Amino acid sequence: MNHRFHEVTAHRVQSMGITAMELTSNHSFPRHTHDEYGIGVMLSGAQRSWSGVGQVEASQGDVITVNPGELHDGYPIRRWRIIYFDPKVLARLFIPELTRETEFISPSLRDPGTAAWVNVLFSRLSSGADQLGVEEVVTHLVLRLQSPNIRPMRDLANSSAPVAKARSRIEEDPASPITLFRYQIVRAFARELGTTPYAYVIQCRVRLARKLLINGETLAAAAQRAGFADQSHMTRAFVRQLGISPGRYRAAAN
Repeated sequence: MNHRFHEVTAHRVQSMGITAMELTSNHSFPRHTHDEYGIGVMLSGAQRSWSGVGQVEASQGDVITVNPGELHDGYPIRRWRIIYFDPKVLARLFIPELTRETEFISPSLRDPGTAAWVNVLFSRLSSGADQLGVEEVVTHLVLRLQSPNIRPMRDLANSSAPVAKARSRIEEDPASPITLFRYQIVRAFARELGTTPYAYVIQCRVRLARKLLINGETLAAAAQRAGFADQSHMTRAFVRQLGISPGRYRAAAN
């Protein structure tokens, strides 16, 4: 039996919409999405994941990325850093000239220069550097990630009508009780999106709980408003998807 290990530290600059995490873990993450862009670097070990472009592998030194709303999972071993950016704040502060949203082309990049800038940014965030020092590094990082590493974001609303309707219904109010979907929709949902309706509900509830915690809600209130049975249920889902407990996430603000 393999030994389970999982350690995480987190830092958040709410005014800039940035959350930085460092994890040492062999925890397997189920398929899930984030509201933010994510860019990180593998510090040791390796990671295998499923994404919209198929199976992806990343090893020590590789840059890893994720787009808002992009379904992915992860089977990591050892240690990595990941920095998440709120898309609206990122666009307003650093790339206001863009006329539409962009996305990373590849979930894994062999780019030592970009990896070095990710590490510099993480160091400044974790040491509580002032906003100018953080903005300076983010600007350099954004410039490095311009074409050919990014492209205009594709239209993700390309599901069949029944699946698109079910997905929209879940996203509009994930906290409300979700009635049973017909068997055909359950099958189509899993086939087109790579996850089940129930798993997607839990993803959306975790994302809602995260927003509530950022806005200052207590753990108990966030669990109730996000539709979880209780705080323990929220904590288990939060850790399983994001790799950090809701309490530690809430306490991470700089």
